Amino acid sequence: MNKVIIVTGGSSGIGRAACTALQGQGHRVYEFSRRDIPNNGVTHMGVDVSDENAVKAAVDEVYSREGHIDVLINNAGFGISGVIELTDNADAQRLMDGNLMGAVNAYMREAGGGRIVNLSSVAGALTLPYQAWYSISKAAVLAFSESLRNEVRQFGISVCAVLPGDIHTGFTQAREKSDCGDSTYGGSLSRSVKSMEHDETNGISADTAGHFIAKLALKKRCKPRYIIGNKYRLFMALADLLPNSAVSWIIGKMYG
Repeated sequence: MNKVIIVTGGSSGIGRAACTALQGQGHRVYEFSRRDIPNNGVTHMGVDVSDENAVKAAVDEVYSREGHIDVLINNAGFGISGVIELTDNADAQRLMDGNLMGAVNAYMREAGGGRIVNLSSVAGALTLPYQAWYSISKAAVLAFSESLRNEVRQFGISVCAVLPGDIHTGFTQAREKSDCGDSTYGGSLSRSVKSMEHDETNGISADTAGHFIAKLALKKRCKPRYIIGNKYRLFMALADLLPNSAVSWIIGKMYG
């Protein structure tokens, strides 16, 4: 049966790849984002996901057109990097509004069933230096997903979180970077961000990640969380086995 699917942040990267894969299987796909970049067969709706009223209006419009919503994929988000103490509170709040509250705003209990897929990150489970607020936002998405899963099970809604590792998308170029305090921190900020961007540029393709999410969105049953990439599954498994101090030391050596 063809499904009605909403994908936030579907104009580029992972979200666009997921939209393309799902539409190619005959599903009716609505893409919520601020940019209208045509994608054959996918219906664009101009929405800032951090605007609660705008999201509600767009979701109501999809209900009005289709009569139901089967799948919600919360993919919208962006990144900032910099020293924690020198990051403006307003920038941190804007990130949280987009990455976390964007997912909260689109929540669809009224659907009376279906699947919600929330995009977290390996960086939300293994938090990174100089990307603190991005890691915090994605850790919050993970916590939100796992709490929501048990709350809405009674309504026939299944919820899962996806934790991508390094993915080669426009996310890297779009990251908002501040080098304030780099000299105070001995140049470790710039070295860390350069290392992260190298890993992202050489990471998994957006198409691979998008197809993974599209397949997950349609599975009959889902687990609470999924990790994209064998290397990252290994990292997460080792993190569960090693003492916290060892994990912190390894991340510090890699990115600190």
